[in-house]
Amino acid sequence: MSRLYKDEQDDWVTVCLKYLLFVFNFLFWVGGAAVMAVGIWTLIDKSDYLSLLASSTFAVSAYILIFAGGLVMITGFLGCCAVIREQRSCLSMYFSCLLLIFLIELVAGVLAYVYYQRLSDELKQHLNQTMTENYAQPGKNLITHAVDRLQQDFKCCGSNNASDWQHSVYINSAEAGTRVVPDSCCKTITPSCGGRDHPSNIYKVEGGCITKLEQFLADHLLIIGAVGIGVACLQLAGAVLTASFIYLLYKEEEEEFSDM
Repeated sequence: MSRLYKDEQDDWVTVCLKYLLFVFNFLFWVGGAAVMAVGIWTLIDKSDYLSLLASSTFAVSAYILIFAGGLVMITGFLGCCAVIREQRSCLSMYFSCLLLIFLIELVAGVLAYVYYQRLSDELKQHLNQTMTENYAQPGKNLITHAVDRLQQDFKCCGSNNASDWQHSVYINSAEAGTRVVPDSCCKTITPSCGGRDHPSNIYKVEGGCITKLEQFLADHLLIIGAVGIGVACLQLAGAVLTASFIYLLYKEEEEEFSDM
């Protein structure tokens, strides 16, 4: 009688774990889609700004999230199949995949956090130089477009202020004509509108474009880090459930073997 009760209890625990894993895999799949979406959004939304950064850490974090998100969605589907089949070998492989993805997303989250800490210093050291030395220069079309979009999107002019453009290679060349700032600094862009740097004509904001770009990138990095670490914690819960399910299947196999 007690043996029968124990078997029924074990069966009930196994069924509960099985359904919990199904629910987890659905949440896991949704989490993977969210991770991939954040990575893609990071690269697409104002992706031109990446050419203004000295390091590729920001882009690498996003690519890691896209890769991890795709892997999570595939693994979530495979996890459902493994639970249905109740095969320890499949579940063990699924468990290994969970740990691998956990490490990948943890790396992306840590990279985002580390880069967030030194973002301000990097922008202060490199943005002004990039803008003044490369704007409108041969072979620097990507940077030129990025600077124009930066100044228009964030309604700013120059890395720190509009006077930064006085040291620009472009402004000091014959190509600039009578301009004292690029036309993208103007509130209403017209040909050669950069010839007048009065506040009524151009954007003049405290802190310049550095402050605006730093805030934009910092917001993105916080989202990358939060999503990466959040889904990684969800995977740890899934790994615990999977390990418990594997253990129960192992016990059932042992009991069936002993009854033979």
